[in-house]
Amino acid sequence: MTARVLVVGGYGAIGRAVCATLAADGADVAVAGRSAERAEELAKELAGHGHRTMGLRLDVADREDAERAVGAVVDAWGGIDVLINGASVLVTVPAEEFGPQEWAQTLATNLSGAFWISQAAGRAMIAAGNGGRIVHLSSVRGALGARRGFTAYGASKAGVNLLVRQLAAEWGRHGITVNAVSPGFVRTDFVAEASRDDQFLRTVTARTPLGRTAEVQEVADAVCYLASERAAFVTGQVLYVDGGVSSSQ
Repeated sequence: MTARVLVVGGYGAIGRAVCATLAADGADVAVAGRSAERAEELAKELAGHGHRTMGLRLDVADREDAERAVGAVVDAWGGIDVLINGASVLVTVPAEEFGPQEWAQTLATNLSGAFWISQAAGRAMIAAGNGGRIVHLSSVRGALGARRGFTAYGASKAGVNLLVRQLAAEWGRHGITVNAVSPGFVRTDFVAEASRDDQFLRTVTARTPLGRTAEVQEVADAVCYLASERAAFVTGQVLYVDGGVSSSQ
């Protein structure tokens, strides 16, 4: 795979697997996130594959920051072919207790941030005239309610699901595909508290037709498929990697 890829949230568990898979396939990978140190550290690890890498600090909730990060990739490598956005905030508070600060923070990163980084990458892709791939990490919670206080998170991911369809409809004429991957429960640091709750895990696996939680690499493989030429005619789609949860609840 010869592509210039920006992975936002690239040093998280899923993002790290995505970056490693892309680098192993021959892509140039820019790792971005709120910690420049962690992004640069992973970029150095990936450089061992022999392809170009870089680490960038990026807060997708800041529109100017999104434009700056995309601009850095374009300036360094002459363009951007693929954007993968895994930046996300999760706050679990009962709906009746949810405060304005938590609500605003979640939507600013998960939904507004998804648009700002898509807009920045989309502009660069349109200007270059070579098409491109945009893939967002959504969640099964964007389609299904839960009892664990996912009010803002679920609403933001539902917004992401429609955002990819809207951008796909608008940017298809430019050869840009826009899709999302919606995982079920994946045991990562992002959901560390829930991962330590044995009763919760038993409930999750019992409600999942395949009877287990997702592996990080399984989600990464779905992302990398949508980012590849193999998915050239796939756009506006939300691919559920959830063991059948969304089909059975």
